Amino acid sequence: MACLQQQPDAPRYIMDDMVDDVLDRLSFLRHEPKRALIVGDWTGALARTLTAAGCSVECRDPVLSDAPLDEVAPYPFADGFDFIASLGTLDTVNDLPGALVHLRRALADGGLMIASFMAAGSLPALRAIMLEADADRPSPRIHPQVDVRAGGQLLQRCGFADPVIDSHHLDVRFRSLEGLVADLRAQGLGNCLARTGAPLGKAELARARIAFAARADADGKVTERFEILTLSGWAKPLRPPKF
Repeated sequence: MACLQQQPDAPRYIMDDMVDDVLDRLSFLRHEPKRALIVGDWTGALARTLTAAGCSVECRDPVLSDAPLDEVAPYPFADGFDFIASLGTLDTVNDLPGALVHLRRALADGGLMIASFMAAGSLPALRAIMLEADADRPSPRIHPQVDVRAGGQLLQRCGFADPVIDSHHLDVRFRSLEGLVADLRAQGLGNCLARTGAPLGKAELARARIAFAARADADGKVTERFEILTLSGWAKPLRPPKF
């Protein structure tokens, strides 16, 4: 992915959308962090914006290394951050509740975490195309994904106060199956399962192209949907018990 992102026309629309969304939320909440941790924003846009506003920023960029998050940015993190943003990473960790617990512990009292990542419901067209291509022997083509309900349960379970869970989608039109797959690879959105399915043979690839063409609109393009789930929560000190 790091090499692909060096291209001048490399697609970045998923991360750009996540960064814009985080900045909008910070503005709406009037939260002006002084010390922030940013995990996963390989564009550097969020760090630059926060730094320009006088915030001290620490970055972890596991996506660019093409290695598991646990190996690149080992938990636990340092603590005392009044803002943490995790973008495009939590859907690929082996222990999502554990990762959220460490992020919660890294927050100072009154700190805010915002985490955005690809959610259940993403890539419906490609999923259907791959099922047709694999025929009677479907292979795992994408890792498990989290939906809105599960996201809410995770935040409460991991100790975040005032949790907010929501999602939105991006619809992107593609002229070819190869273009869709290239965009996924360039943005680090490919299959990250330890045991992936068998690669497509000539017959399977031919069926996939036919299935793609069958879904094209009058302009010869297929619309694909990317669901983005956002989890946000606060670190608030526990109130002492009343006697």
